[in-house]
Amino acid sequence: MNAERYDRQTILKEFGMEAQLKLQSAKVLVIGAGGLGVPVLTYLNAMGIGTLGIVDNDVVSLSNLHRQVLYSEKDVNTPKVATAVHKLKAQNSETEIISYETFLTQGNALEIIADYDVVVDASDNFPTRYLVNDACVILGKPFVYGALHSFEGQVSVFNFKGGATYRCLFPEMPKADEVPNCDENGVLGIVPGIIGNFQALETVKMITGIGETLSGKLLLFDGLLNNFQKIRFTVNPENLKIKALRESYDFDCGLPMASITPEAFQQLVEKGEVELIDVRTPKEFERKHLSFAKNIPLSELDERHGEILTDGPIYVVCQSGVRSRKAVEKLKGIYAKAHLINVEGGMNQITRHALKY
Repeated sequence: MNAERYDRQTILKEFGMEAQLKLQSAKVLVIGAGGLGVPVLTYLNAMGIGTLGIVDNDVVSLSNLHRQVLYSEKDVNTPKVATAVHKLKAQNSETEIISYETFLTQGNALEIIADYDVVVDASDNFPTRYLVNDACVILGKPFVYGALHSFEGQVSVFNFKGGATYRCLFPEMPKADEVPNCDENGVLGIVPGIIGNFQALETVKMITGIGETLSGKLLLFDGLLNNFQKIRFTVNPENLKIKALRESYDFDCGLPMASITPEAFQQLVEKGEVELIDVRTPKEFERKHLSFAKNIPLSELDERHGEILTDGPIYVVCQSGVRSRKAVEKLKGIYAKAHLINVEGGMNQITRHALKY
């Protein structure tokens, strides 16, 4: 370790070389290399964390660049994990960086998380948050939570030294139609940077033992008013007794939903004509879409469902797979016998495959 590199933080009497050595020996897993993950990774890497793990299976898109400042225009359509590793290595060559170009699933969560001291949940969806929580409880790992909405953000620390878990604050996952969507509602570019840096700070405090963490407290930030608020919550002992992951961490949508992977969808398209309904906004659709898709925004589905042909399979896509699930549920209520199929991962994943726009 080059002591000069970290001199400005080791001269802090509350921190010192002892804390720096704790950072050097620590292993931190960051789940998500997007709006929250970028500031977390950038600052933990700069501050001297010994090992950083990165889990993500997305690619850089042009609409990411206003908030995911690790990436540049030339990185568009490249895998986030590979691109992040390259840039983080250039920032600090001493850090050991382990990449997982995959989604976190029931099948890999326990194996991946087991190797790390602290987990930072920088994901953008409820299923992953509940999966991270349960895996961390099973393995006895603390994790740092962050979430965004428009001009606002939230931060907390869960499962730290027997403290409250994510399920103590949010006992059950909301339904798909209750979830706000970043693609539709947006987020101000600077807000992920603020919240992600708070997540990095909480991670450093847990590792080094300095200060007081947000365990048992939810920090709420309002960027428009520059207001901070803390909400205290208590541990429910039952939530510490999780011994196994659930069979599914998908949204509770009632009946099982048919879905197709982007890879399988590509193979299907290559074989012939496919009816594809794109439920994103007209602006999103205009920016990038599959040439054979029909744009019926989710908000217009009730009025325009008659434009859909129901004599064959109907594939539904959005940006990330959240709105398309809502659309499939809505269409099930209208066409009970229709063969409706959700395209997993939406356009975020389709861009990784050679389909024509």
